[in-house]
Amino acid sequence: MQLKFCGGARTVTGSQHLLSVNGNKVLLECGLFQGRRAEAYTRNQEFAYDPAEVDAVLLSHAHIDHSGNLPSLVARGFTGPIYATAATGALCQLMLRDSAYLQERDIEWVNKIRRRRGEPLAEPLYRIEDAEAALHAFVGAQYDRPLQVAPGVQATFRDAGHILGSAGIQLELESKGRKLRLGFSGDIGRPGMPVLRDPQPLQDLDVLIMECTYGNRLHTPAGDVAEELAQAIRDTAAAGGRIIIPAFAVGRTQTLVYELHKLFDQDRIPDIPVFVDSPLATNATEVFRLHPECLDRETYRLYLQDQRDPFGFDRLSYVRTVEESKKLNSLKFPHLIISASGMAEGGRILHHLKNNLDNHRNLVLLVGYAAQDTLARRLMDGEKVVRIFGEEYPVRCRVKVMDAFSAHADRRELLDYLAFNGPERLKRIFLVHGEPEQAQSFKDALRSQGYPEVNIPEPGEVYSL
Repeated sequence: MQLKFCGGARTVTGSQHLLSVNGNKVLLECGLFQGRRAEAYTRNQEFAYDPAEVDAVLLSHAHIDHSGNLPSLVARGFTGPIYATAATGALCQLMLRDSAYLQERDIEWVNKIRRRRGEPLAEPLYRIEDAEAALHAFVGAQYDRPLQVAPGVQATFRDAGHILGSAGIQLELESKGRKLRLGFSGDIGRPGMPVLRDPQPLQDLDVLIMECTYGNRLHTPAGDVAEELAQAIRDTAAAGGRIIIPAFAVGRTQTLVYELHKLFDQDRIPDIPVFVDSPLATNATEVFRLHPECLDRETYRLYLQDQRDPFGFDRLSYVRTVEESKKLNSLKFPHLIISASGMAEGGRILHHLKNNLDNHRNLVLLVGYAAQDTLARRLMDGEKVVRIFGEEYPVRCRVKVMDAFSAHADRRELLDYLAFNGPERLKRIFLVHGEPEQAQSFKDALRSQGYPEVNIPEPGEVYSL
């Protein structure tokens, strides 16, 4: 039994971990690496294994940094099943097609500039037909029901509370008479957050592959979030500005819409229009409506018992067409735009940012984690000039970061997640999906609690289990 860390090692994007048992290879996720365009393009083209030799894929959730390179995997020879929950499969139906479409569109923009400069033209990483081929490989998995994915490999999906359909995966491994329980956390959600159920920790593990995105940070207390958001909106509206929020189309957008709905009902924010300018977010919200079984009690009650739509209200408009999106630029009154992607690395948010960064009345509100070298991270870090579509734009607007809307567990919540796995049994922990500073800090915390072996794998590193 071996583990090879092929992506998501010492970084928060491009999750890929290859498990070898009894001569079979099971890939835990196949995400896109996100960062500097040229580096991301190269890294996403290259695999640290032969895709044709992979027997099955286990997918924890639909976010692109976990699922987004599945079309390339299939195009390079993978022919096996991709196991995921029904909600994850439904979201990937939207997200992988959208990813391919956006890559083709963004390459068009880049190539316009390259033509002007006399530079060679670029090709997208994959196209819509590649995404379609990957989607045909999806096989539905139910929470808490074991399934055999390869000889000696049994998988059970547990609700991770991160986004709709997200799962931690418990693996029962058997090889040459030896048994081992391996846990793969996926991305761990946060207890007490709106819309989704609390995460269900994996238990009684021998080995754990664990994310540590916020391994050295604590989120703002949840009780302060609503007023902080309301105050930011009130101040910007009073100044006559726009609020621009880059947000992941799946998860973050629905949480924001739900919170805005409550703030409007409580008369805590002014009567300004709200636009969700993302076809993906619009379609994903429909998937949320179709899977009430994944929602927490409050949202479930609001939706089913009170027959109110938690993701819709009078001031809210979902924008679908490019023409409708462009018209938003001509609005002269205060309004709020939520648009994908959350790390501002593609999609309509890039157009809204380039049109609004230079106005001091406007606010760019960043509500989630952003990986190094992404546009959202550069804005978080206070850069005064940023590049969008190859051209420079000055940043004169206000930029505010609110990490309390993060769907990732913070340091304390990660430690609580481990409470069901004492160091007397859990002998090995591999920390992934975290930058080196976060991973090292969290490793120190785990070692201080008595966990005997905590590893921060290097990309490409192989471990025997």
